[in-house]
Amino acid sequence: MPDVCDLSFPPPQKPGMVPPPPGEESQSIVLPPGWQSYLSPQGRRYYVNTTTNAETTWERPSGSGIPASPGTHRSPLPPTVNGYHASGTPAHPPETAHMSVRKSAADPQNLGSSSPGRKQSKENTITINCVTFPHPDTMPEQQLLKPTEWSYCDYFWADKKDPQGNGNVAGFELLLQKQLKGKQMQKEMSEFIRERIKIEEEYAKNLAKLSQNSLAAQEEGSLGEAWAQVKKSLADEAEVHLKFSAKLHSEVEKPLMNFRENFKKDMKKCDHHIADLRKQLASRYAAVEKARKALTERQRDLEMKTQQLEIKLSNKTEEDIKKARRKSTQAGDDLMRCVDLYNQAQSKWFEEMVTTTLELERLEVERVEMIRQHLCQYTQLRHETDMFNQSTVEPVDQLLRKVDPAKDRELWVREHKTGNIRPVDMEI
Repeated sequence: MPDVCDLSFPPPQKPGMVPPPPGEESQSIVLPPGWQSYLSPQGRRYYVNTTTNAETTWERPSGSGIPASPGTHRSPLPPTVNGYHASGTPAHPPETAHMSVRKSAADPQNLGSSSPGRKQSKENTITINCVTFPHPDTMPEQQLLKPTEWSYCDYFWADKKDPQGNGNVAGFELLLQKQLKGKQMQKEMSEFIRERIKIEEEYAKNLAKLSQNSLAAQEEGSLGEAWAQVKKSLADEAEVHLKFSAKLHSEVEKPLMNFRENFKKDMKKCDHHIADLRKQLASRYAAVEKARKALTERQRDLEMKTQQLEIKLSNKTEEDIKKARRKSTQAGDDLMRCVDLYNQAQSKWFEEMVTTTLELERLEVERVEMIRQHLCQYTQLRHETDMFNQSTVEPVDQLLRKVDPAKDRELWVREHKTGNIRPVDMEI
């Protein structure tokens, strides 16, 4: 899996002293005092006068310190240290700038083809929708930020094709949609509990009404007592269900409904923040491409003027070449600056993505745990309701077990008897 921490262009290679290739050692030995030999990113040797810091040339200086041909580039360069200017920017070889990002402007054999540095950049990175990733074919496998977890911060860097259309959906947008969907599911659960409460309230109301019904009110004896208890148990059960519905509202429905009331608003702010960073990144990438194009044009102009010089030597052509060199160098500096700004923008986007996706991950865990706890509370209340309902039925069971038809008959006869003398036969 690519290491998402490394999403930038490779830094420009720092020029420096390198051993001369075989066959050139004798040349480097006889360099005049103050001259040093370097290799450009394309592997071509050039020479810098470290004494003046104002002369660079492709041609090896002669013993007098003057190159064999008029290829010396003189410009007010700042002092260099180990091939870098004091400001920290690389000291460019003559007639080009930042060749690690574009073609050589002064070497005709390199014109029309990417320089080795640029080719290496293309091989090691790939840019998709303005985001630069390591190339999967050339870069080593990268470690995840949280390798022991399926974390949001590791798996949502690329864009995904929108199944509903022809566009793309950013990985962060998918995470945001999940969060908003979770909020909607939470709301629907609250509405479901609200319907359950309504059923309980209606059920309790009907039970209470039925308990007042006068049917079979004239039943007597132990059976009459049991029947009266049946009706009373309905009233008690109605009270239990009313309490159950009230607790469902206060302990389940209301918390589910009110949890993160401003969640959508907060997610919208989060979405705008990441989207703005992505827009800035796209803008920086467009600037990089524009600078690449400008550098290519400057190099072509320099090539053309160099060819004119080979055809016809003149002071005007030499001045034009010097001017073209300056413009090419400036174009290279502009490109390097644009690449640096792009990398800064991508680094900022990367940091905010990691921070925000981890926060979304935390919020999702918190939401799921909150819902789980309140649904557990629902089941607990339901168990308690069943227990209370059972308690209302127990007196009925006890009285039903005491129903004794013989005893009832005795009691009734004692109360309502009309006489215990039986009739006898009439005598003549």
